[in-house]
Amino acid sequence: MNDVAQQIAATAARLVVEDGLAFGPAKHRALKELGLPTRTALPTNDVLEAEVHDYIALFCADTQPGELLALRELAKGWMERLSEFRPHLGGAVWQGWATRLCDVDLALFCDDPKSAEIALINQNQRYEVQTVRGLHGEDVEVLSLHSFCEALNEDVGVHLRIYDLDDLRGALLPDAQGRSPRGNLAALKRLLAA
Repeated sequence: MNDVAQQIAATAARLVVEDGLAFGPAKHRALKELGLPTRTALPTNDVLEAEVHDYIALFCADTQPGELLALRELAKGWMERLSEFRPHLGGAVWQGWATRLCDVDLALFCDDPKSAEIALINQNQRYEVQTVRGLHGEDVEVLSLHSFCEALNEDVGVHLRIYDLDDLRGALLPDAQGRSPRGNLAALKRLLAA
């Protein structure tokens, strides 16, 4: 990796940790901050993730583990509440580099896509609906809500990506490093117990 890509990754890692940005927006904002052309080659997500881990180790080692634990406990609560939809935790909270600025990302695998929405209504939850790119590059509906996290003493965003039950098969394929990109409630409980 060249020096420019390393600079982009280091700057983007700071933006991910300090501003809570997702990887894509962080890379593009890093280009702006560094005054680089928009067509500059960007580092891979694996490179950026390694930089995020390094940044956390240097600047957040005293606070990040507790924040990650709080977010994982919050995710566990939501996974238990929505267990009928086969929830799987993904993103920064699953991968282990989340800070208090990160949201909880859950994938729900439903027989009927509207059933998760009905469950939230029955639980008197306020949520917003949006559409984002999903597992296989297709648009999926996301139900976004705020949930109070006692351990952090603040609201945390919880995003529920709604998938068909058939999508579960491809959802657990390992990434380039051999890690599962998401885990079910049992897998999360093992992480919490470790």
